[in-house]
Amino acid sequence: MNYLSDRINNLSESETLAMTQKSRELSAQGFDVINLSIGEPDFNTPEFIKTAAKEAIDKNFTHYPPVPGYPELRQAICKKLKRDNDLDYAPEQIVVSTGAKHSIANVMLALVNPGDEVIVPAPYWVSYKEIVKLADGKSVIIPGGIDTNFKVTPEQIEAAITEKTKVFIFSSPCNPTGSVYSKEELFAMAKVFERHKNIFIISDEIYEYINFVGKHESIAQFDFIKDQVIVINGVSKGYAMTGWRIGYIAAPLPIAKACNKLQGQVTSGACSIAQKASFTAIDTDPKLTPEFKTMLDAFRERRDLLLGLLKEIPGIITNTPTALFMFSWM
Repeated sequence: MNYLSDRINNLSESETLAMTQKSRELSAQGFDVINLSIGEPDFNTPEFIKTAAKEAIDKNFTHYPPVPGYPELRQAICKKLKRDNDLDYAPEQIVVSTGAKHSIANVMLALVNPGDEVIVPAPYWVSYKEIVKLADGKSVIIPGGIDTNFKVTPEQIEAAITEKTKVFIFSSPCNPTGSVYSKEELFAMAKVFERHKNIFIISDEIYEYINFVGKHESIAQFDFIKDQVIVINGVSKGYAMTGWRIGYIAAPLPIAKACNKLQGQVTSGACSIAQKASFTAIDTDPKLTPEFKTMLDAFRERRDLLLGLLKEIPGIITNTPTALFMFSWM
């Protein structure tokens, strides 16, 4: 007898987490395994961030935190968005969650009705489609090819829009391709959505700092569509804090309030100690720390080494990822 809900029966297991668990099991059995499945820096969290967490424990920050996050953390996120991205947000527009994946799920559940369409550029992070499914939406996939460095064009986006389209979700830097949309490309994309004010854009920017081309650009910078954009970010990648599970949204106030309401009935506030550590992290520009420079230099060297080896294989054509640390697409 199948007593589980249709919702859970239709949901797939996280492929990246399943593969990671398999690699750990094989490693425990003595196999030499190279795990390329999950987006996790192999560097440890910097000491100054860990010290902040220890101090938070000693100061007894061990009680329920506010659902959307501590006020000082949300203020620090606003400061970071202005410092790094020239974006203006108020603390009330920030909701801190248990990782960026949780943030994406909050937004999708807050926006998508049964049957709504969500446009997803491919290649994409595998959880996007499953989160859309969880919200009873329908994913509409548009492919990016090697000729465009795996980025989609405004023409492709326009062609995919229907009367049922509710959300467009993309990542830049892109997981998994490492492609980065330029300011000009984001502007052209934004002009499409200026003509479709009923469509929201989820901009996943969690890999912002793992970027080899310079300044990160956010689609939220264009005022004519800012009320349609929800920025997703967190501390996992740039600060090597994947296990701390802190992500956040910066969103139009009604959407932030909706996510706050939803989160209050599901997880409540994210871990108090992790929030205090994240405050110290976010309040520090990682590009100015020696730990970050060491990590980024290592990722760049690995990318260059892998690309050089791949190009020695006859018949292999690759792109050159301008961000991330995991993948090269062929």
